[in-house]
Amino acid sequence: MLSAALLAASTLIATTGLASADDAKDCTDGVAMIKAEIAKAPPKSTLDKLNKALRGAQRELGEKEYDECLDFVRDAQKAVKK
Repeated sequence: MLSAALLAASTLIATTGLASADDAKDCTDGVAMIKAEIAKAPPKSTLDKLNKALRGAQRELGEKEYDECLDFVRDAQKAVKK
């Protein structure tokens, strides 16, 4: 019984670590995408949204809060699509 619980716990930890690594890469890629969109000189309203998303994404990347970083990346993607 104990070995089954340990196996389940180690599997969960390993899976969480992999997901976190993927999220970290996605976050870093998202920050790069936001910077590229800003470099295209979008309209002011879009630029304001992108700058806000970039600040938030960079802050969360620094804090290693990748899920929150990805929220800002999605906000930037929405701003570009409008």
